[in-house]
Amino acid sequence: MFYRTTGAPPPPTRGRTPSQRNRAALHAAVRRGEFVGLLGYRGRTPVGWVSVGPRTSYLKLARSPVMKPVDDTPVWSLVCFVVPGPLRGQGIATALLEGAIRFARRKRIGMLEAYPIDKPSRSHDEFFWFGAKTMFDRAGFVEVARPKPTRPVVRLAL
Repeated sequence: MFYRTTGAPPPPTRGRTPSQRNRAALHAAVRRGEFVGLLGYRGRTPVGWVSVGPRTSYLKLARSPVMKPVDDTPVWSLVCFVVPGPLRGQGIATALLEGAIRFARRKRIGMLEAYPIDKPSRSHDEFFWFGAKTMFDRAGFVEVARPKPTRPVVRLAL
């Protein structure tokens, strides 16, 4: 929910944690019919999630020094991947990316955009919720901007 809101989040109601508030807000968005992302399954077990949707649904991106709009092209943004710690390193994020690309093609979305991490050496997994640039390179994304040395903006025309 971090990128879907703007400004400081309201304090959680009494007896509720910020995580609980965010879950409730995400559930409310789904109930309103908003598209919030895709789940990945291994059999019947959920193993990951990718937050993907129209750039306009991520209000914080407009103010982000790294993820601000490159131009006026309408894009769907791939903002983050969530894979539980014990399941990391098994190709789940790559499968989620492939699923997002297939979904976007079926929905006739013209352009996907992402904001991966590009570092020469391995970093702690927790810092890679944006995905690694190499994963996007393998999927055919092309770098269109680099607002910071380790933070490119990449796109895939569909």
